[in-house]
Amino acid sequence: QVQLVESGGGLVQAGGSLRLSCAASGRTFSYAMGWFRQAPGKEREFVAAISWSGGSTKYADSVKGRFTISRDNTKNTVNLQMNSLKPEDTAVYYCAASSWAPSTAHDRTARYAYWGQGTQVTVSS
Repeated sequence: QVQLVESGGGLVQAGGSLRLSCAASGRTFSYAMGWFRQAPGKEREFVAAISWSGGSTKYADSVKGRFTISRDNTKNTVNLQMNSLKPEDTAVYYCAASSWAPSTAHDRTARYAYWGQGTQVTVSS
């Protein structure tokens, strides 16, 4: 089992930045990691993912060039740096872990077995 705890969410004005962190505990051996988000009334959607080594990353088109995913395996943490935030980025952001093909950055929710509780990000216009 892997436990994931997100932090760093909050309220920010459009154009601002936030840095989300995800701390993993438990059986934290090789996992690919991802960030997803869910806005009210919408389905959960992919944001960014990173392979176990950090050598492979993937981003949703809507966040490319603005968000950066990174990880520190010595600290069992994954971060999401979010710049140039827009009101449409408002959502609950979830961290997820995948033991399926950890050398791959996965963009499908079905690949992820473990999920955090989420952290709210609100971007005001």
